[in-house]
Amino acid sequence: MGLFDKFKRQLLKVVEWEDDSKDTIVYRYPLNDRDELMTSSTLVVRESQCAIFMHKGEIADVFGPGTYKLSTENIPFLTKLLSLPAGFESRIKAEIYYVNTKQFIGQKWGTQNPIMLRDEEFGNVRIRGFGVYSFKVSDPKTFMRQVFGTSAVYKTSDVAEQIKPILIQSITDAIAEAKISALDLAANYKEFSTTVLETCGKEFTEYGLEITKFIIENISLPEEVEKTLDERTKLGVLEDKMGTYTQKKAADAMLSAAENPNGNNMAGLGVGLGAGAAMSGVFNQALSTENKPREKKEKTVACPSCGAEVKAKAKFCSECGNKIVLDKKFCSECGAEVSGKAKFCPECGNKIV
Repeated sequence: MGLFDKFKRQLLKVVEWEDDSKDTIVYRYPLNDRDELMTSSTLVVRESQCAIFMHKGEIADVFGPGTYKLSTENIPFLTKLLSLPAGFESRIKAEIYYVNTKQFIGQKWGTQNPIMLRDEEFGNVRIRGFGVYSFKVSDPKTFMRQVFGTSAVYKTSDVAEQIKPILIQSITDAIAEAKISALDLAANYKEFSTTVLETCGKEFTEYGLEITKFIIENISLPEEVEKTLDERTKLGVLEDKMGTYTQKKAADAMLSAAENPNGNNMAGLGVGLGAGAAMSGVFNQALSTENKPREKKEKTVACPSCGAEVKAKAKFCSECGNKIVLDKKFCSECGAEVSGKAKFCPECGNKIV
């Protein structure tokens, strides 16, 4: 009974890995002293997987997706190592590693330190960026030799320590070589991503990896630069109502002085009156500009003979002197375009002369 139990626990019939994780790249199949892999065992390798046999630290064979009946015919290199004759059934003293060859998507990257950018408008500015990338193991043998080692489990967080510095260095070079304004960076995200994929391809091939996608979600400017841009935008909105940048800054300074509690009451009162008077002038000027009726721009037409611009109601061209005959007319009151036979303007009712 004991002898039978010994052979029973030595025989491992089916070897397979049912991956239920989202971040495991390499998984070492657990073979302990109670489990023995036989040449009669069955190896199952699912899609997006490959199985690597290692013997005494050396890669013996690599199996792609499929179901294999282990035999000396299926593992010739291992047969050579073990010196087994063809068709001979024996125990296999080897380690089995499953490598996930699917794409690992949604991996995050970001700049730990700001990237220095020389901008023509803002001077030297510091920018930061972040986004996501996707990668996969393209060459399991190379990956095992160059990156993995002999750990029982290898996850995406482990390989990210080697991937991220290369990606960030590449995006830094791409931005620096582009020599475009900081305001135009957002319009070139796709071009930067393509450049990173092209420049990093060869370097990652040496590790048995492939970066399948690189996406820039955002490149941000320093807070002080963003405040300056917000201020410029605000001034652009207020330009028609409150005048120029100097007027606004002067108004802000006077308001701050009026609210300052330091100094005697008479001085504060004087500053307050001055600020009130100045603000009143600014708003009166803005309101007068806003309420001032806009001058009507007289409608013009092109002379059918020479193409010169002449008044819509002109009968002769001021350039060539030819009589202007148009199929359409324009109202002298509101400038609306009317039919050549119309007697009254359909917009304002004015009589067409």
